[in-house]
Amino acid sequence: MDRLFLIDTSAYFYRAYFALPPLSTSAGLPTNAIYGFTTMLLKLLEQHQPTHIAAVLDRPEPTFRHEAYDQYKANRAVMPDDLQVQIPHIRDVIEAFNIRAIGKPGFEADDIIGTLALKAAADGCEVVIVSGDKDLCQLIGPRITMLDTMKDKVMDPAAVREKYGLDPEHIVDMLALTGDTSDNVPGVPGIGPKTAQSLLAQFGSLDGIYQKLDEITKKNARAALEQNREQAYLSKRLVMIDTNVELDCAWRDCTLTPPDTCALQELYKKFEFTRLLKAGAAAEPRPEKNYCALIESADLEQFYETLAGLERFTLDLETTSQFPMLAGIVGISFAWRDHEAVYIPLAHQGLSHQPDRATVLSRLKPILENPAIGKVGHNIKYEYIVLKKYGIELQGIACDTMVASYVLNPSRYRHNLDDVALDRLNHKMISFKDVAGSGKKQITFDLVPLAQAAEYACEDSDITNMLSKLLLPQVSADGFDELFRDMEMPLVIVLAEIEMAGVKIDAQRLGVLSREFHARLDEIETHVHELAGVEFNVNSPKQLGEVLFEKLGLPVVKKTKTGYATDVDTLKELAHMHPMPEAVLEYRSLAKLVSTYVDSLPALINPATGRVHTSYNQTVTATGRLSSSDPNLQNIPIRTEEGIRIREAFVGEKGCKILSADYSQIELRILAHMSGDATLIDTFLNDGDVHARTAVEIWGDSGLDPQRRREAKVINFGIIYGMSGFGLSRELGIAPKKAQQYIDQYFARYSGVRTFLDSLVDEARMIGYVATLMGRKRFLPDINAANQQERKFAERTAINAPIQGTAADLIKIAMLNIHRRLQAEKLTSRMIMQVHDELVFEVPEDELERMAALVRQEMESVYAMRVPLKVDVGWGESWRDAH
Repeated sequence: MDRLFLIDTSAYFYRAYFALPPLSTSAGLPTNAIYGFTTMLLKLLEQHQPTHIAAVLDRPEPTFRHEAYDQYKANRAVMPDDLQVQIPHIRDVIEAFNIRAIGKPGFEADDIIGTLALKAAADGCEVVIVSGDKDLCQLIGPRITMLDTMKDKVMDPAAVREKYGLDPEHIVDMLALTGDTSDNVPGVPGIGPKTAQSLLAQFGSLDGIYQKLDEITKKNARAALEQNREQAYLSKRLVMIDTNVELDCAWRDCTLTPPDTCALQELYKKFEFTRLLKAGAAAEPRPEKNYCALIESADLEQFYETLAGLERFTLDLETTSQFPMLAGIVGISFAWRDHEAVYIPLAHQGLSHQPDRATVLSRLKPILENPAIGKVGHNIKYEYIVLKKYGIELQGIACDTMVASYVLNPSRYRHNLDDVALDRLNHKMISFKDVAGSGKKQITFDLVPLAQAAEYACEDSDITNMLSKLLLPQVSADGFDELFRDMEMPLVIVLAEIEMAGVKIDAQRLGVLSREFHARLDEIETHVHELAGVEFNVNSPKQLGEVLFEKLGLPVVKKTKTGYATDVDTLKELAHMHPMPEAVLEYRSLAKLVSTYVDSLPALINPATGRVHTSYNQTVTATGRLSSSDPNLQNIPIRTEEGIRIREAFVGEKGCKILSADYSQIELRILAHMSGDATLIDTFLNDGDVHARTAVEIWGDSGLDPQRRREAKVINFGIIYGMSGFGLSRELGIAPKKAQQYIDQYFARYSGVRTFLDSLVDEARMIGYVATLMGRKRFLPDINAANQQERKFAERTAINAPIQGTAADLIKIAMLNIHRRLQAEKLTSRMIMQVHDELVFEVPEDELERMAALVRQEMESVYAMRVPLKVDVGWGESWRDAH
């Protein structure tokens, strides 16, 4: 039997947008509506297998309803910008699924759905309307149902009667009486759903009600109906679906055909839908694999001899933990020829016979430490750390395919092996959960059966080996050799050493802070309740929204599917109107610091080292900056009292001090160098106060006021980030027109900056990317996009990426140079943290003066610029004291 599914497309992408949290690609394209709509389609096709399908679209042109009533849908909010930008991409998804898209000027999607539904049902086709819109219930009848995929609910005539107390054919009359606030349909004032239901049950229809008005016993209802007869019939006209639209296609033209899987895969890559990309990936035919586990001594001896004679090989460790400082080696795999790999089990439980771990590692040690043999890995920093714990210093690291992937396209969302293999080799990897399970049932790798473990481990090395042969030539061809070879690859070792060093945490001091901060949280919570006039759960967005917008009557800034929005931006906007939102912001900020650092850091102290070991991520940010995780040590505020107190707990070992070296205004100095602006250069050459200078340049003598300097600081840094007049107005709390005037005055005084920033955008439009001084590229595929929001984001990125990226490059080079000096001069001082423009060291007291001079020299001389680089150096008992 034929089954026609008619998708109410606009309703679905709206619902997806509000149902899902904000999602975006690494390039900044919002994707939550695209993702929600795509997953809905996949679920629909898989579970229901229609024979015919159409995606019915609303058109932007006015309809006959607007002509009949100029206030129709007048109260509809303007489509959010971050939803509007997704609409063209949703159409691309529909096209890739090979689903017919239908829309007609002058008519709504409901009218087209109604026309196709009735004609198909009359032809004996089963019709399913995919929507949750109550207006479409009027179409439900023989062979026509409505499916709400978000609620997994089917509406047939019985379900309509159960929900509304009426048959589907009476829904139009009910809406004519009650009106519809979402579409601004007026209805009859004073007639609600219960009254409408009662009247229709008694009189059968709107016509029946007006034919027997005298029989209505409720005076108010009768009067309302008498006074609003014309409005009631107008409302009926507005809500009644036109089922006779002339279309250029029939329902039989909507036959479902297989999707264009290649087009879908490309879209999934573009939108960075990793889960969908993996699920949709077809198994790429591969030559026969030769994977094996080496257990016998004779085989191992032959293997060691082979390995020692190679110029390059790939290795991959299997361990008991994702955290290298806690991991024990379970096995190790190697590859050097395509589709071949070996796995050596070393600590699998339940194996009656396997090689001795200590013996194998001792035999591998001279090979792994031989710098003449190239080593390849994916996230090889992990291998370096784990092996060093076992007394092996991995040398000859030639390629990290994760880093190579990142250098080639830093805007890519993720560079893990599964994703890169899928993207570059169209190969779907065996996942860890395939062999170890997931959730509470997940086992550690030492419990994985040997056959599965060997297959999994060998594939990791084999695929990494093939990726290296693919990516390294591209790194060279794209001009990234120097960036990759001289900066990013040597940095792998530096970061590994920083992670292994870790940082000492004073847990006792954090315990004191915890008690103080929890007491402060209680005080703030009490204050919030006093301001609200009622006790409620401050951590509940729902309860907070009810207090703010219902009890206090503050204006609703925006709503979500689940209720009122109470995010940071909303609370900041409301803080100008009432003191409670500001108190809630203070509460949230402190609560986050308590949960993320004060209460969490002591539990993260490694029992073997007594220190906390973060992980520095080299391949996450598109600008080239490093990020920190598990725990993130780069987000502790430096300007709040609470953040300063937390930094007191970062201390040195006995006999050591904490030394901090922080670049001063490095991004503004880079801007001066790259733009050649005479005023900026003059300020830095004379060691002037750049913010005070900007304040005077914009406001003249009144710029000497301290408040003007603070505003000038916002402008200086805002310019680097491509801030608009609207963005500046929000930062300074002034009118957008005034903010734009400030920006115009800035560029009038710093004309070289204006010319430079314009040239960055112009060049990006021509060649499709911008670059740092060291040649790191940021590709901008949307720089010429027709969609204004996408284009503007790309333009802001074109302005910011070369500056922020150059700052990231400079501190990386400084880290490399300092690391080499520490080794060459045999100093015992250790680099223990990198926090964006700041390096933190643990320094024996007898090396303090020497280290301060060494660090300052290396950081300030890292690159020859038109203006001097300046580094602020300090030290003390704690990280706080070093500032």
